[in-house]
Amino acid sequence: MDGLKARDLMTPDVEMIPPDLPVAAIARLLADRHISAVPVVDADGALLGIVSEADLIRRIASRLDKPPSWFTTLVADPVAAADRYSRTHGFVAREVMTANVVTVTPETPVAEVAALMEQYGIRRVLVMEDGRLRGLVSRADLLRALVAPTTEATEVSDELIRRAVVAKMRREPWADTSHTVVEVKDGVVEFHGFSTSEAAQRGLHVLAEQVPGVKGVADRTQPLPQYFYAEYT
Repeated sequence: MDGLKARDLMTPDVEMIPPDLPVAAIARLLADRHISAVPVVDADGALLGIVSEADLIRRIASRLDKPPSWFTTLVADPVAAADRYSRTHGFVAREVMTANVVTVTPETPVAEVAALMEQYGIRRVLVMEDGRLRGLVSRADLLRALVAPTTEATEVSDELIRRAVVAKMRREPWADTSHTVVEVKDGVVEFHGFSTSEAAQRGLHVLAEQVPGVKGVADRTQPLPQYFYAEYT
């Protein structure tokens, strides 16, 4: 997916709702359109927030909330409590929506989009340009790009592959270039020498697979002998 931008994966025709749309209508919209969230915009098209399945489920789950104890009332943040009450008891979009929306631009690299989803634990990001909503990138979009067929790679020489693997190893603190030797034969990367752990072996395998032109990986390393560990202690 190297080189892909948010504009390459986003869904451009995004359903939008006004801030005064009733919660019941939002739930029907999500179910009928088979979508998990919908942005909230004002009359001028400016983004106000987003209502997701999680927001509506939180509303249902709040029915089991027990009245707070007197001690909880004393230490609770009144602003946070008021916000939660509004979002779990509200009747229209503006009352239940998530206002702090994570957004990107059409030129944001896909790797950065994925990192934002991981960082904030969210399932989608909105694509904004010049203050207007241009699209939406979901986790499903990222997965589709990951499994999409790729064009046949240009033939790369074994020596170029070897240099690329070694260069990537030198950027990773866990990859030990002093005890691990890299050889490439007909596009197959072979690791020889010693490895510090099984995790490092798995990491090297994945690292080599990412280099263009690699047709296979063979790990021929052995566990690092005990007397070598004195170097690390």
